[in-house]
Amino acid sequence: MKAVEITSYGAPEVLRVGDRPEPVAGAGELLIRVSASGVNRPDVLQRTGNYPVPPGASDIPGLEVAGVVVNGDAAAMAAAGLKVGDRVCALVAGGGYAELCVAPVGQCLPVPAGLSDIEAASLPETFFTVWSNVFDRARLQAGETLLIQGGSSGIGVTAIQMAKALGATVFVTAGSDDKCDACIELGADHAINYKTKDFVAEVSALTGGKGVNVVLDMVAGAYVAREVQCMAEDGRIVIIAVQGGTKSEFNSGLVLRKRLVITGSTLRPRPIEFKTAIAKSLKDKVWPLVERGAIKPVIHSTFPAADAAKAHELMESNQHIGKIVLTW
Repeated sequence: MKAVEITSYGAPEVLRVGDRPEPVAGAGELLIRVSASGVNRPDVLQRTGNYPVPPGASDIPGLEVAGVVVNGDAAAMAAAGLKVGDRVCALVAGGGYAELCVAPVGQCLPVPAGLSDIEAASLPETFFTVWSNVFDRARLQAGETLLIQGGSSGIGVTAIQMAKALGATVFVTAGSDDKCDACIELGADHAINYKTKDFVAEVSALTGGKGVNVVLDMVAGAYVAREVQCMAEDGRIVIIAVQGGTKSEFNSGLVLRKRLVITGSTLRPRPIEFKTAIAKSLKDKVWPLVERGAIKPVIHSTFPAADAAKAHELMESNQHIGKIVLTW
């Protein structure tokens, strides 16, 4: 099969299409003929040598795919209601930038009715991440407020729509007025251009000084101290990336007085059972929202797999709004 390989750690041009042996589905797995592969920030980190591949995972980048089931563990597939020929999308620990990809059956979901494979390939990584962190870990409830740092990212556009569909008020930060406008169009209640405004002051003004209940933080670093300032009592900050650095200093006194929780997680190394539970929640609670159009995939650009380097260049430019997808 053809696959996009990381020929050495470095700039986007180290990505090249090469030949690899076809993977074989094992116990509890199925094999997908891939039509489209989602591009995500962890792929960029892996390419630059800053995100080690989990033990046992493919060294081929790519964490989400969509396509058709070729074969697999018959018993596991039957238990999941899947069969050969079904269109599925899947979260994988690696191997997504390829014509064929093995996935655990529990991490596969049917392509929502009405969606193309390109749209479906944009769902798993961000949907699993947002559900796990915003709703399971941070326990966002209907009627609460959520601040998303980076509202125009793939994670951001998913979090905006999911939180709004489930009854929350959504604040976002973004790096331009155009990106802020796009977030509002997706359903965000308030969008703050962090390059021209102080999000702490803006959140305080917009909430009457109460602050927000939950923050989804993809920056970390110096942002954590500012987020502590704009939290409501019993607020929860969940960190899912550290684009602003791994070290943070913040006012511990505010954490005590407001009874705050500061937490975080990474998804890729978690066990299959954990991801299977998220998939079940998504299928039960979120897929119906997608199928009726309450949550829509946001695709910024697609690239042929041979142009994976161009896709990574776009990802690193931060000029995109929504997801970037490779096609096969």
